[in-house]
Amino acid sequence: MAIIRLHTTIQADIRKVFDLARDIDLHQKSTFKTGEKAIAGRTSGLIEPGETVTWKAKHLGVMQTLTTQIVAMQKPYHFTDVMLKGAFRSMKHQHLFRKENNNTIMTDIFEFESPFGIIGKIFNAVFLKNYMKKFLLERNRLIKRTAETKDSADGR
Repeated sequence: MAIIRLHTTIQADIRKVFDLARDIDLHQKSTFKTGEKAIAGRTSGLIEPGETVTWKAKHLGVMQTLTTQIVAMQKPYHFTDVMLKGAFRSMKHQHLFRKENNNTIMTDIFEFESPFGIIGKIFNAVFLKNYMKKFLLERNRLIKRTAETKDSADGR
């Protein structure tokens, strides 16, 4: 299983960052390169515990769908989504938030396993882990930029 850990320091209130991280509309903006769209379940707004979202996007030249469900949430400190259907053998994404002085530290722990046994493990190590890390970093940059914007009342 591959694990990606990312820490992003954001100069904004923890509740604002938490809500931006679970905002379906903002996620779609951050994934414009892959054309990711929410097509079923919760398709806009803030996802809540127990809800699902099905995403459709072009990754690695192939149109794919991925359905995830929010299986745990404690506002504004963490939420976890897991894959119900999709290209991975398994996928779990923990989103953790903590206050530090006037900042929020947003931590992603993204765990995934590719299908196809040893070939999948090699693909993870050689290519997919780096691809997924870049994908998450792009999302986090938009969350940070949006949260740190002082112009709008809700940051979106």
